Amino acid sequence: MTKFFRSTFGIATVVCFAFAVWALWTGGIFEGAMARDVRTSSVYVADGVDLDEAAAERVIGNRRLVVIVEEPGADLREGCDDVERAADGNLVLLLSQGDDEYDTYGCALLPDRDDENFGKAFVAEQIIKRGIDQFADRPREAIKVVAVNYDLLVRAGTVPDGAREISAPLPRFLIAGAAVLAVVLGAVGLNLAARRAARLAIRVQEQRTAAGDARSRLNAGAAVLAQQIIDLDGRHPASIIDDYVRLLDDIPDARTEAEYNALAKRVDALSERCRRVT
Repeated sequence: MTKFFRSTFGIATVVCFAFAVWALWTGGIFEGAMARDVRTSSVYVADGVDLDEAAAERVIGNRRLVVIVEEPGADLREGCDDVERAADGNLVLLLSQGDDEYDTYGCALLPDRDDENFGKAFVAEQIIKRGIDQFADRPREAIKVVAVNYDLLVRAGTVPDGAREISAPLPRFLIAGAAVLAVVLGAVGLNLAARRAARLAIRVQEQRTAAGDARSRLNAGAAVLAQQIIDLDGRHPASIIDDYVRLLDDIPDARTEAEYNALAKRVDALSERCRRVT
């Protein structure tokens, strides 16, 4: 055994085993179903809740927002504790349906939430749930209201702008690469894999940068439009609401600068219609 662990292969085996333990721990192997789900999804729907999870995810899109829909009577505060690591950096809203309203619990897992951003985190937790009780029997529509509230918070600077980045934990890549490279490819393969990953990361970053300005303009316009609709206080034609709901459905599907600009034109057109109503 001593000879084995002193050999190059033995050392590589030990390193791979250490990476494996690290990957399993940081990847959430000991977490519950809720935490594992929100690591890669913006919506968690408990068993027995009548809600199309995929449709709800499309409503939220790539916002730094996580909505957890629990069964009636669930301990929402405990759920917030369960996802603290998995949803770190996001604004989380837990809710469960009651008779005429939702039970809610918000947890703003924002950077520095316990220090200088404590006030912003508290405000975000209160605002994000505003107005959802009028859709007590329609959770998908309630989530659309949550998305509008989130955009208003972004516009006010209460929560940071930008898309949520969902990726597998870094240790998962390390263990996969280390195991293959130590046994088969060696140091040369490791260098090639690192170069390829760097080139891929650069291309992805360039694409995000190209669409970033257009996305920001769209988010700002959508936030202004949402406030206009709220200010109309029921005086808007039904067609405006119908067009606005369709717009919310289309926004999460946008990926390119051209798509964001096309949606921004729709926002401007709806905004002009709201101004004519006033």
